[in-house]
Amino acid sequence: MQSRRHFALPRTLRRSRLLTAFGLGALLIGFTPWLGVASPTPTPGPVGEQAARQSPHHGVAPANAMEPTAPVLDRTGWTAVASDEETAGENGRAANVLDGDTGTLWHSKWSGTAAPLPHGITIDMHRTAVVSALVYTPRTNGANGRVGEYTLSVSADGTNWPAPVASGTLADDGSAKTLGFAPQGARFVRLTALTEAGGRGPWTSAAEINLLGDPGTPEATVDLDRTGWTAGASDEETTGENGRAANVLDGDTGTLWHSKWSGTPAPLPHSITIDMHRTAAVSALVYHPRTNGPNGRAGAYTVTTSTDGAAFGAPVAAGTWRDDDTVKTATFTRSANARFVRLTVTTEAGARGPWTSAAEIRLSGPASPAVHGSWGRITGFPLVPVATAVLPGDKLLAWSAYAVDRFGGSNGYTQTAILDLKTGKVTQRRIDNTGHDMFCPGIAMLADGRVLVTGGSNAEKASIYDPATDDWSAAGNMNIPRGYQSMTLLSTGEAFVLGGSWSGPAGDKAGEAWSPETGTWRGLPGVPALQASTADPAGPYRADNHMWLHATSGGKVLQLGPSKQMNWISTTGAGSITPAGTRADSADAMTGNAVAYDIGKLLTLGGSPAYQNTPATRRAYTVGIAGSQVETARTGDMAYARAFANSVVLPDGKVIVFGGQSHPVPFSDATSVLTPELWDPATGAFTPLATMAVPRNYHSVANLLPDGRVFSGGGGLCGDCATNHADGAVFTPPYLLNPDGSPKPRPDITGGVPSRTRPGTSLTLTTSTPAASFVLMRAAAATHSTDNDQRRVPLASTATGTGGYTVSIPADPGVVLPGTYMLFALDAQGVPSTARFLTVS
Repeated sequence: MQSRRHFALPRTLRRSRLLTAFGLGALLIGFTPWLGVASPTPTPGPVGEQAARQSPHHGVAPANAMEPTAPVLDRTGWTAVASDEETAGENGRAANVLDGDTGTLWHSKWSGTAAPLPHGITIDMHRTAVVSALVYTPRTNGANGRVGEYTLSVSADGTNWPAPVASGTLADDGSAKTLGFAPQGARFVRLTALTEAGGRGPWTSAAEINLLGDPGTPEATVDLDRTGWTAGASDEETTGENGRAANVLDGDTGTLWHSKWSGTPAPLPHSITIDMHRTAAVSALVYHPRTNGPNGRAGAYTVTTSTDGAAFGAPVAAGTWRDDDTVKTATFTRSANARFVRLTVTTEAGARGPWTSAAEIRLSGPASPAVHGSWGRITGFPLVPVATAVLPGDKLLAWSAYAVDRFGGSNGYTQTAILDLKTGKVTQRRIDNTGHDMFCPGIAMLADGRVLVTGGSNAEKASIYDPATDDWSAAGNMNIPRGYQSMTLLSTGEAFVLGGSWSGPAGDKAGEAWSPETGTWRGLPGVPALQASTADPAGPYRADNHMWLHATSGGKVLQLGPSKQMNWISTTGAGSITPAGTRADSADAMTGNAVAYDIGKLLTLGGSPAYQNTPATRRAYTVGIAGSQVETARTGDMAYARAFANSVVLPDGKVIVFGGQSHPVPFSDATSVLTPELWDPATGAFTPLATMAVPRNYHSVANLLPDGRVFSGGGGLCGDCATNHADGAVFTPPYLLNPDGSPKPRPDITGGVPSRTRPGTSLTLTTSTPAASFVLMRAAAATHSTDNDQRRVPLASTATGTGGYTVSIPADPGVVLPGTYMLFALDAQGVPSTARFLTVS
């Protein structure tokens, strides 16, 4: 399924932040201590966020990124109530969030004895509607009461409140915040503030609250099999063209159903009814507009269902689709068990005439957890997570740029956040001491578990994060300024970097290597970037970006993409680069990626011939390494073409690909792919998984987590646009779930895991239940669809008695690169344990 989604208000309802970032200087916030005798109105003070110039290297967000796909719901008839409100010292009633005036506000009770946190406010729409986000506008006359940590819940009746659909932490600034969640039908929406963003006191306030409707990305669905389906229409064109209703089910977007237009056109409304010839749970209808012109695009519509084809109930979906050629989805307010589904169109989107047309129609149903996996709640971040790294202690490090939602210039500081995977709490921190704006960097996980971050907006800088101390420090500057470069750790423990003409002077950005002993970089003039570049029409600026690097024995590296030409790289002495053949019949595949799913075995997925504005591919290839020989082959194709996607290898050796676009355009959510796919190395086939609630395209990430699940998040960072996705969600793969969605029993590693070991050693492990295999998964870091740190290493093991195993670590540091690993035990069904961390070095 392809669709578009972004969370923000239209420009008339959003506070512009563009000028704040690019020309008006410091944004002001307020701060005063709690006095307890007057409304907590602050005194302005600087937020420490300076103006920044736009990067000269990067294009601006396209027009379709500036307006939200999800409509702002009409607030007529809505009411609001709060857990408490201030009525004595000021008019701080809950109803003020719905009055359209940002000068009035809801405020928690502060006069006399202040009501303690948490504070909640509940919106009652007095009707059921599909809701996908809450837009929170902080007060405009000060900082006090800004929401920090929060939860969001929805309810059909206002009495029964299931688990929250979203939680997270908001940035402490005055901009409107869009708190997204998986779209679903609801009448009541509740925002609960757990903390005050700046820790200024026990207060919560809000100027306005809006809700967003159906963005066209239904919650955790899968396409239903159309075998045996038929379609009938209220009318169809058969004289002037083949416009029969059956064409919407033929799998060919070049054919279409068209309402009767020859002679006297049939007037609107027009309807088309799908007969599945069996009863199934249906939760969304997917509409593909015609591909050869605009006439007949559906505008206003309703969807109804029936079990017998005669009696159709009240609409399960209604709305108005935009006048463009993107795939549209109508999310149902409730899942319906039906045989017949009818789409009725009452207007032509562009008012060009009394016509309706459709290229394809698909229906989606709820995903089955044991087959398709499941998604957890949306977690909000106080920044767009453009880069992430998995850390011991169940932590996920994330960062953006100098600002939480935009980039530009070379400002010398970076906004970071850490997600505690156990509690779901997100904390924010600005890093100034390294003098490094770490937007668009290279990343390598070092042998001792630290994270090395290089270049980007501050093109020559390098910084190191130490998870043991939670400290950042400056590393030696690179010899060559870089941005969009790629990195990998070498078997020697050095870090290798290549390319990166996005930042600094464009040109042949040859390789260099960083020494952990000296903290300095040595040049590798024998490893030019040109030979490893694509033929991107933008030249070196794009052609040497985001290379796929796989370190092997003896300090060597296989560069296996995105250029169709692969290369062996030696890092000894001055270095050298020699051809390793082409990647089978693959073209250049910039914005695709590669992942090591077994020892000497990699999978490459998707990409496009140029960085942007060229069609992506559905193709995937295997790359096998045997000594100095490289063998490549085309494996099964993905169902969807993808660029800007992210891929993650699981402990069982299967690979999941998340998100991406069929036509890559930075900052846009058009042509988004919302269906993840799972690749099985045993069959070479991809199977669909439960759909994502939020597009994950340019500037998105994905990471394997220590419990065998996967984090997928981010996208955007374009300032005053509607495609900033300051959030993420955790996906639970099918291997962890029973058919009813409950967790499967899993093995547990109960003992024998040291904090540190060396290659070639054996471990004596114990498990709670029998284990069939053990595997090391390297702790990894992702940015810009690239994660060269991913590595899966199956381990030889021997049972030594009840619950005991001898497990051998490979002796070759080219197989087990130095660094931090997650050790998993898997049972006979491939269900993984929760990982134990250890360092192999």
